[in-house]
Amino acid sequence: MSRKDPRAAGLARFAALVADETRAACLLALLDGRAWTAGELARHCGVAASTLSEHLGKLVAGGLLAEERQGRHRYVRLADARVAQLVEDVAAQVAPDAAEPPRTLRQSGAGSAMARGRTCYDHLAGRLGIAVTDALTARGLLRQDTGFALTDAGLRWFGTARIGLDQRGRRPLARACLDWTERRPHLAGVAGAALCRHALREQWCVRIGSERAVKVTPAGAHALSELLGIDAEALR
Repeated sequence: MSRKDPRAAGLARFAALVADETRAACLLALLDGRAWTAGELARHCGVAASTLSEHLGKLVAGGLLAEERQGRHRYVRLADARVAQLVEDVAAQVAPDAAEPPRTLRQSGAGSAMARGRTCYDHLAGRLGIAVTDALTARGLLRQDTGFALTDAGLRWFGTARIGLDQRGRRPLARACLDWTERRPHLAGVAGAALCRHALREQWCVRIGSERAVKVTPAGAHALSELLGIDAEALR
């Protein structure tokens, strides 16, 4: 009698769904947390619009993407934070030296910008994300010894900084997300998303380029120094 796990078939279908370079490129691009048109993704992936449309249909049917239509335009985004976490966790398993080296100065600059600071779906990543995570931990606001968790002091810090934490959903308040460039965990979850949203709204950080890269503004460097004691050199 077969004792095959009933989940095996579903796992195999899921693996096949993401085991395509074009679909993987779409998922990685959508980690910026924004909705993209099918045309934008087709240009980003370097494929014909008709080819991309077929791939998007599979990702939507598989529950990884959600789509919206406005007039003639079709927008897609990652279905939810759970999917974003899955994509980032899988991408983090790819060794840095397995990536194709940059072919142009522009590609090299874009890669450096992504490593310096970027959004990972809805929270901060790269050296910026690690610097913030380390500062929160050093000040006793975040614990990493038994998994990521905000301390009581951390909860008060978010309140004092006027960074609201919506704890009504099932998403964890704080979660570790393995940073694929730094190879260390940065802060995700409700707290990570709230901090990133606040940083962008207050223009502590601004987006640069067409991907997920962000840079810290002079106002942001001052705020992060005042609130968390982060040296400006760590943000460069």
